[in-house]
Amino acid sequence: MKSSGREIELKFSCGPEDLVTILAAAPAGDDETRELISVYFDTQDLALQKAGASLRVREHMGRRVQTVKRGRGLVREEHEAPIEGLAPDPALEPLPSLLPDGAMLKPAFNVRVSRRQRTFRYRAAEIELALDQGEVTGGDQRSPICEVELELKSGPSAALFALARDLAVAAPIYLTFDSKAARGQALVAGALPNTQPSKLALPGEATIGEAFQAIAHQALGQIAVNAAALRLEPELEAVHQLRVGARRLRSALSTFEPLLEGDRLDRLAREFRWLGQTCDAARNLDVFADETLGPAELAENPHAGLSALRKAVDAARQTAWAKAREAVACERFRILMIDAAAWIETGDWKYGVDAKAPLKPFARHALDRHLKQLRKKGKKAWVGGDEARHHLRIQAKKLRYACDALASLYGEKATAKYLGRLKDLQQALGALNDLATAEPLIASLALSPKAAFVAGELIGLKLAAKPQLMSRAAKALDHLEAADRFWG
Repeated sequence: MKSSGREIELKFSCGPEDLVTILAAAPAGDDETRELISVYFDTQDLALQKAGASLRVREHMGRRVQTVKRGRGLVREEHEAPIEGLAPDPALEPLPSLLPDGAMLKPAFNVRVSRRQRTFRYRAAEIELALDQGEVTGGDQRSPICEVELELKSGPSAALFALARDLAVAAPIYLTFDSKAARGQALVAGALPNTQPSKLALPGEATIGEAFQAIAHQALGQIAVNAAALRLEPELEAVHQLRVGARRLRSALSTFEPLLEGDRLDRLAREFRWLGQTCDAARNLDVFADETLGPAELAENPHAGLSALRKAVDAARQTAWAKAREAVACERFRILMIDAAAWIETGDWKYGVDAKAPLKPFARHALDRHLKQLRKKGKKAWVGGDEARHHLRIQAKKLRYACDALASLYGEKATAKYLGRLKDLQQALGALNDLATAEPLIASLALSPKAAFVAGELIGLKLAAKPQLMSRAAKALDHLEAADRFWG
């Protein structure tokens, strides 16, 4: 018997010590413990991985089932069929459409887990809870697994998210978008989790609602993977990419605001602003350390106070990174991620007429709207002081993120020149913003007299270049204004 359809599943990472608490917090039901062995297959050139699909053969109590999953986000296609042998059957759908003619499938990696499973009714829905402990292995590489999965078997999807919130209050579980297949693929490739999103490819026939979901899911995934990295080890890149993910998510909310208007939009925008702000101090300290303090330390005759300044800055960085880590480990963050995923997947906005409208006309109007705001703020930027240039920089970021998200509708060649000029403007405005934040940043540190003196000297040297930076930013804005809009 074959089965196919779309699964709605939430996956969470957790610690083994929290599994008992999770089971106790879940609705009652009959538990079943199963030992599952899965072998994942692909071609030599990773045709399935490149197609966003995975193929596994799972064995349990002598029965083998072949499963193909395809898609990203919380809703994926799933195709299951029983098979007789150990190897998958490439003739079973949808493999013929995913594999090149004559392609040979070979084992890629294995997953072994002990699964404790429970099915129950909750808020008019039937939900399956699975707690998986085990490991993924590929060659001589191995990685532990400890996950919670919630799968909607029938009923309203809102119930699935409501249960997830209950469990996230009871125990530290964190929404993740990395499947076991993705974990195995990264393991055999010898790669770390991808903390930066790949370029998004939106089909030309996409609707406005489909585009928003794809863009928002990608940003949410970037937040989730960097938050996980930050909880393991606070460091610069995870903080930076977490902050970028939060900005990209807020940019998507702004770009698609005509589709999304409502109280939930405002609340989520505020919460993701909070998340980004928890990283601001770390980002400013990192920039000062790398772009001002670092070059000064490489000078032929470094100032005697540099070592004291370095010590104070590095201590402040560690504190700022820890603050960001605390934010992504707290209950507020866990609930925010679940609420955002629920709204992206099941929000009322999905049922409006606009959600089903074609994307391209909307994309043109959205980019025009961002550009209009950029021009408006650009007129005030050179007479309104640092605050006005800060607002221009934020609007440039919104336009940049919107362009990046929608660029695939127009092609890389058409967008490259415009995006290059927009990047030039961002860099110049970013340098001006770093100057504006440097003085209050240093003032917030408890510096010794020697360290304070050298910090003031370094900032003074930077401030001397402010007129040139102003001129560079103004020219970059003029060049952008003169550029042909790739969206017509």
